[in-house]
Amino acid sequence: MKALRDPDCLLGEGLAAIRAQFKVPPAFPPAAEEAAEAAAVRAPGEHVDRTAMPFVTLDPASSTDLDQAFTIEAAGGDLLLHYAIADVPWFVRDGDPVDAEAWARGETTYLPDGKASLHPQVLSEAAASLLPDGPRPAVVFTTRVAADGAVRLDGVERAMVRSRAKLGYETVREDELPAGFAELARRIEAAGDARGAARVDPPEQEVERDAAGHFTLRLRPLALAERRNAALSLATNLAVADALYAAKTGLFRVMAGPDDRAVARLRHTARAFGLDWPGQASLAQFEKTLDPENPRAAAFMLAIRRAGNGASYVPYQEGVHPWHAAMAATYCHMTAPLRRLADRYVVRAALSVANARPVEAEVESAFQRLGSVMGKSGARSAQVERAVVDLAEAAILAGREGEHFAAVVTDIDPAGTRIQLCDLPVVARTSAHGVHPGDPITVRLDTADPARRLVGFTRTA
Repeated sequence: MKALRDPDCLLGEGLAAIRAQFKVPPAFPPAAEEAAEAAAVRAPGEHVDRTAMPFVTLDPASSTDLDQAFTIEAAGGDLLLHYAIADVPWFVRDGDPVDAEAWARGETTYLPDGKASLHPQVLSEAAASLLPDGPRPAVVFTTRVAADGAVRLDGVERAMVRSRAKLGYETVREDELPAGFAELARRIEAAGDARGAARVDPPEQEVERDAAGHFTLRLRPLALAERRNAALSLATNLAVADALYAAKTGLFRVMAGPDDRAVARLRHTARAFGLDWPGQASLAQFEKTLDPENPRAAAFMLAIRRAGNGASYVPYQEGVHPWHAAMAATYCHMTAPLRRLADRYVVRAALSVANARPVEAEVESAFQRLGSVMGKSGARSAQVERAVVDLAEAAILAGREGEHFAAVVTDIDPAGTRIQLCDLPVVARTSAHGVHPGDPITVRLDTADPARRLVGFTRTA
C-alpha cells in the first residue's frame, strides 16, 4: 500500500475521536497506580534461581511490555523449549485495585498513537516486564517438542530469570538466537500442516506516527523471526491446553472455520485481486500458497482473517471437546498475561496442574466469568481496530472524489452490496442492482471523509 502522509493531522484528530467514542481509558485510577507501585517492590519468595539459563526476548524493537523470554536445549532427538512468562500473578493479587482495573479493561487496547495498557506502567513496562536490566520473577514452562512437532508439557515452575538480550524482529541476527530456534519453528509448522491447521500470516495494517509527527499508513509483512517466534507461543499454548484438558480444567480459545458463504465471498475477493484460486483447492490449501510480499496476496490474507466466525473463550465442560478450527487443535491463551487478563488465570492453573496441586477455587471461578469479560474487551478492541482502518481507508481516498475504480462484488446482504476495490485493500458498500457476487463493476468515489470515517461509492458500470 502506498504510504500516506497526514500533514493536516486529520488522523490525529480522528484517533482522538475513536478513543472518546469507544471509551478507551485514558489513565489508571490513583488507587490502582498506588497498588501497582507497592506491588512492584514485592520481594519474590517462591521462585527458584534460573538466572544462569541464557534467556532472551524477541519482540518489536520498540516494545517494553515483554511477556516472554526463551531458551532452547537439545534432548536427544527432542527440543526442550524453556519459555519464561512474566509472573503477573505474583504482582497482582485477587481483589486488589490493580486486579479490579484489569477486570474492567480485559486487555490492552492498541491505537497508532499509543495504547491503553491492562496494567499500570510500573508493572507492565518495568517490574513485571522481562527486560534485560536485572532478574525478574517469571513462570517457566518447559515444553518438549518431538521431531514430528508433537508437544508435551514437561514442567512449570516459578523462577527468577535474567534476560541476556532484548532482540527486535527487525534487527535480530541468526547468531543472536538460541540454537534450535529455526528448527523448533519448522517442527511446529510441519505439525500444523499435518493437522490441517490454517497458516495465514497477513501483514499488519499499520497507521503509525513518523518523526515529524505525521501519520503514515503501510502494510507491514511479518518478519521471518516474527513468524518463527510465534511458533514458540503456539507450542507452549498447545502443550498447556492439552495438560489442562486432561486435568478437566482450563479456559480454552475456540473458533469455528469460515462457513460456506464466507468461503464463497473469499473466492470473489481473490478474483478481484487477480489471484488464481483453483476450483478444486480448499481455502486451507490455497492460503498456504500466498506470498505476503505480494501486495494483492497480502490484502487477501487480511480478508481471510476477517472472514472467520470469530474466536471466543470457554471454560472446561465435561463431555465437550474445545476446538480451534484455525489451529486444528485444542488451544489456549497463556503467553501474554501483561496484555490479556485471561492469561493470568491460565498460568495459575498450569502451575497447579503441573505440580499436582488442586487448581485454586478463585481460578476456577474466574474461568466461568472470563468468557464474557474477554468477549466484551475483544469486541471493543475489534471495534477500535475497525474504526482505525475505516479512518485510514477514508484518508487514503480523500481528495480522489470523482475518480473511478475497478471493483468486484463480494457479497449482497440487507445492508447493501459489498465490494472490494481491485487496486487498494478497501472494502466498502454501494447500491448496485442486478449484480451477483463475483461480478466486476466500476464505481465512482463520491465521498471520502476522514472526520466521519466514511467512504461512499456509486456504481457507474
